[in-house]
Amino acid sequence: MSDQLKSKSRRSVLKGLAAVSAVALPGLSFAAPPATAAVNTTKLAVTDTEVIVGQLHSATGTMAISETGAIQAERLAIDQINAMGGILGRKIKVIQEDGASDWPTFAEKAKKLLVSDRVATIFGCWTSASRKAVLPVVEKENGLLYYPTFYEGLEQSKNVIYTGQEATQQILAGLDWVVREKKSKTFFLVGSDYIWPRTSNKIARKHIENVIKGSVVGEEYYPLGNTQFGSLINKIKLKKPDVVFVDVVGGSTVAFFKQLKAAGVTGATQIVLTLSVTEDEMLGVGGENAEGFYSSMKYFQSLDNGNNKKFVEAFKAKYGANSVIGDVTQAGYLGPWLWKAAVEKAGSFDVDKVVAASPGIELKTAPEGYVKLHENHHLWSKTRIGQIQKNGQFKVVYESDLIEPNPFPKGYQ
Repeated sequence: MSDQLKSKSRRSVLKGLAAVSAVALPGLSFAAPPATAAVNTTKLAVTDTEVIVGQLHSATGTMAISETGAIQAERLAIDQINAMGGILGRKIKVIQEDGASDWPTFAEKAKKLLVSDRVATIFGCWTSASRKAVLPVVEKENGLLYYPTFYEGLEQSKNVIYTGQEATQQILAGLDWVVREKKSKTFFLVGSDYIWPRTSNKIARKHIENVIKGSVVGEEYYPLGNTQFGSLINKIKLKKPDVVFVDVVGGSTVAFFKQLKAAGVTGATQIVLTLSVTEDEMLGVGGENAEGFYSSMKYFQSLDNGNNKKFVEAFKAKYGANSVIGDVTQAGYLGPWLWKAAVEKAGSFDVDKVVAASPGIELKTAPEGYVKLHENHHLWSKTRIGQIQKNGQFKVVYESDLIEPNPFPKGYQ
């Protein structure tokens, strides 16, 4: 080959390489991640290659039956984000702590994660009691908590992103549905004895008496972990309410529904509307013990949309073909994705900057469909009513339009 041809060949190769580097190729990135000093000005646990987050749920105790799904879903989201390259060029590392179904333990572990571990955010809590215990710690240390559970509302914090539904999106919408569809007028309220059921039932009572113009014929509470409901069921049978409105949680759920069935109270004879039974609880309850009863949620595993089909497939691939997905599990899955979007929008892991970037973030890939983060730190979501099937899954019998979150509804405080 002549020198002239060699020179021409070299120029062609160099020109080709320049063209390749100018085009983004799938799976390749030529841009260096931003410097740590630029994305972490508040001494969080962020290095050039990783960012550390906290996970704080009950892996043990009476609430583990409900919280295990959230732990799994958050991990799935984090694994998927890491497989995409992480956030701002950094892989997510998780420090997991066990709140052990004990509210002071939640507060203690939250302080450890924020003060000692300097985590960039926490994904955690389930009960309102655990959230209330953690809240002053998170606010004092200017941390960030992604809270995945449907709850009573009446709260808004700069330091919390609420990925579950508040009362107007679950309690009020659920009651309106049962009155509209079943012409119900009398209600018996049953709850576990802590802040969420008591406040939820207070809101429900106001709605029943002042809006629906119905009546509450009974209201009972039982300690977390309680397994004896015989006397309660006798009262329900005596009062004959149109609707038994249930917010019993954790291990107590299994005993309550099994004892209802044993006493002859079934979906064929009694309307039961629950705020607390998802596919997770049904693993313990058994579909045959709650068939025909209803739950008011925003998500059910049986939702027929492309996003959900991909989510269910990925969840089962990771946790087994027999695993199930409930409302809080899905809301837990949203947390890491919302955080990723906010961090990338802010260009920083700093809590104040992430919080400022959060309102208006949309997830068009959410398994529940579409969600958008409101400036009040709650999500626009739909209310769905699911009827329990014998196999422990839910048949969706009602779906609302998107409901704007309103954690402080007038007349219910």
